[in-house]
Amino acid sequence: MALNYQNNDTITSLQPTQIDIRKMSVTNPEMLQLSSEAKEANNTEKSMTLRQAIKTYPKAVLFSMILSTAIIMEGYDVVLLANLYAFPSFNRKYGSPTGIPKAPYQIPAAWQAGLSNGANVGEILGLFINGIVSERYGYRKTMLASLVAVSGFIFIPFFAEDLIDLQIGEILCGIPWGVFQTLTTAYASEVCPTQLRAYLTTYVNLCWVIGQLIGSGVLRSLVERQDQWSYRIPFAIQWIWPVPIIIGVLFAPESPWWLIRRGRVDDAKIALRKLTSEKYKHENFSLDDTVAMMVTTNELEKKMEVGTGYLDCFKGFDLRRTEIVCVTWSIQNLCGSAFMGYSTYFYEQAGLPTVQAFDLSMAQYAIGFVGGLGSWFLMSHSGRRTLYVYGLALLTLLLLLIGFTSLSPSTSASWGIGSLLLVYTFVYDITVGPVCYSLVSEIPSTRLKTKTIVLARNVYNVIGIINGIIVPYMLNPTAWDWKGKAGFFWAGACFLCFLWTYFRLPEPRGRTYGELDILFENGVQARKFREADVSLWISDEGTQTEGAQVDNEKKTSTEEKPEEVLVEKV
Repeated sequence: MALNYQNNDTITSLQPTQIDIRKMSVTNPEMLQLSSEAKEANNTEKSMTLRQAIKTYPKAVLFSMILSTAIIMEGYDVVLLANLYAFPSFNRKYGSPTGIPKAPYQIPAAWQAGLSNGANVGEILGLFINGIVSERYGYRKTMLASLVAVSGFIFIPFFAEDLIDLQIGEILCGIPWGVFQTLTTAYASEVCPTQLRAYLTTYVNLCWVIGQLIGSGVLRSLVERQDQWSYRIPFAIQWIWPVPIIIGVLFAPESPWWLIRRGRVDDAKIALRKLTSEKYKHENFSLDDTVAMMVTTNELEKKMEVGTGYLDCFKGFDLRRTEIVCVTWSIQNLCGSAFMGYSTYFYEQAGLPTVQAFDLSMAQYAIGFVGGLGSWFLMSHSGRRTLYVYGLALLTLLLLLIGFTSLSPSTSASWGIGSLLLVYTFVYDITVGPVCYSLVSEIPSTRLKTKTIVLARNVYNVIGIINGIIVPYMLNPTAWDWKGKAGFFWAGACFLCFLWTYFRLPEPRGRTYGELDILFENGVQARKFREADVSLWISDEGTQTEGAQVDNEKKTSTEEKPEEVLVEKV
């Protein structure tokens, strides 16, 4: 594809030549007409205000939020298990005597690591299953099957009599949670226009924080109970969510982008109609034009030789997209966020009483919720890249302060560490936490979106497994006993994440999927994505220039395929 881009300080217009559209018309004779309609849809989508986008796609917002609510279950469980390690009754049931007066019973660090990683192992299995099953059977059917499965798997940890039962339950529950992790993000990014992508994809992170807040509140209300129901009730509460979500999914339409990839154009139009409002839609919005834009983008990616298999994620310019998505999501686990997941246990080991440790955890997740809402405001004024770069810089500084504070022998140092962790949570949940979900859903090509997100989340989970092994040892008084000094370790890791982000993370804000395809195909540098002028659809004014460009290609080409020569003469 011949495009006007030079890898220097000047960003010129990036635009497919007319010959590219004609080549695509070989497989789809209606491509020239579809390209014209797609141009109108592209202009309409980019000209919408946020309010107009909401009024045009109200049901897309609703159904996306319903599916994303499933993430509450995972966020809830992450807090549940990690903070049950600070539960006296839970430790008496499943732990071992330590001989330490302040902590008479503890779950051994090896078992803490195993239990925490059990869900991660299950999620890795669920992610790979989702990458295959959802692309074959659709998002709705995959989501329904996963919700039914998790409803059954919850019985295992609820009735668990020993650590082995808990381990099996965590692994099995992790399988549907792995499906939820990527399916909800991919669905949110595909059912809404450009203006809503950031809000609906970052809502996934907000659901995670809501789950953490609910989990922390439930545990705080039961921490002073001494019977078995103090830790069985929290497991039982997980049955609240599957049934209402199942009802919502039954009414939700399939992703129109998935239907386009399956060649079901008429069904895609029906699905799009169910996602939009006929009464309050934007005056220039057209179902036919929007579907034409989807078809054209899909054909463009096929011409770029974008396949739909896992191996295709590592070919050509899609390798760069896969790298960006994988590292972007990994940063969530590499920037020190493990402190938040083990916050109550961390506070307790830092010297705070158990009840006050749970109080501080509740405050932490409430602040995280406020930060998640605040990220919506920031993203409307700043780019994703900007928030990621500055967010990581601030997190590095806060982790260093946690490490230095832990060096103080003062008894008030534990409160200082707790306060810094609250600030860390706010910064994380207003920058890196939510913005990640927007980035990982925008960067991949539409044909490889699900599989790229699956790969990225699995890299995230692998690093999560490593965290699940080392963090208990960092905090456990019977192991390394680093406590707040672990801040130094995570500050170093966070700084490396900052360096990668500055040099490798591009800015997708305001770009349609077709425009991002063009930018990546031409190897535009990450720091120049924002300034690049991308004109995806051929303009009348550019026809003569493009024709001259095609003639130049003919003269310089030493070898052409017969079919391509014939197409160029059309």
